[in-house]
Amino acid sequence: MLLQVQAVTKTFGQKTAVDKVSFEIARPAMIGIIGRSGAGKSTFLRMLNRLTDATGGAVLFEGRDVLGLRGGELRAWQSQCAMIFQQFNLVPRMDVTSNVLHGTLNRRSTLSTLFNIYPEADILKAVEILDRLGIAEQAPKRAEALSGGQQQRVAIARALMQDPKIILADEPIASLDPMNAQIVMDALRRIHEEDGRMVIANLHTLDTARRYCDRVIGMRGGRIVFDGSPDQLTTGAARDIYGADASFSEAATSTSIEALDETYAREMLA
Repeated sequence: MLLQVQAVTKTFGQKTAVDKVSFEIARPAMIGIIGRSGAGKSTFLRMLNRLTDATGGAVLFEGRDVLGLRGGELRAWQSQCAMIFQQFNLVPRMDVTSNVLHGTLNRRSTLSTLFNIYPEADILKAVEILDRLGIAEQAPKRAEALSGGQQQRVAIARALMQDPKIILADEPIASLDPMNAQIVMDALRRIHEEDGRMVIANLHTLDTARRYCDRVIGMRGGRIVFDGSPDQLTTGAARDIYGADASFSEAATSTSIEALDETYAREMLA
């Protein structure tokens, strides 16, 4: 088994943000995690990457519990488990290539990091990755000069510089227009298929999960309430994820979470 998530829990005081989440992934796949705001999706991904410590449970990757790693072993895990964020987390005034090269920070010396010194092989690899993502011509520009969609592709390139086994994407298209959202999701799917990398993405639209993912996990109140293939993501499943009292139409299963939230609110107030 490649990845085993066993009763992973996160509490903040009296609030349980993630409640005994468990699932297994046998081989690299593209997994979508969906749910309303506050369902625990982002907290869960941050625990996988160890940006946030879990309160309880275990995460076994290739048989090793990553939640107990410290020091150099933890840094090595975070290189293998790359993270892509909704807000890109680039250095705005730094050129695109240097932003991509930041993906090598975990394996570079303090001196080379301080003076921004990179091996020629790494620079060539960075440009090659940018070319693969269709933005090589943007390499010398400042990151702040790029569109949102281009910046997210730079963030994906930075993740690929780590040569990770897993890519975690936390709402990677939430702030993008539909055209750029499709470009970014196409890139993530292509990376999974061509490189054989596992991709786990928190997504804000049901239709995106159904279109791009091999498997969809639905969370509500910190717990998994749905775990199945995209074609099993029916209206009934959507009710389980977004609220049993909301009478969503079939069309609602292909709309955004924001629209579902509005429908839910209207019906609860009716």
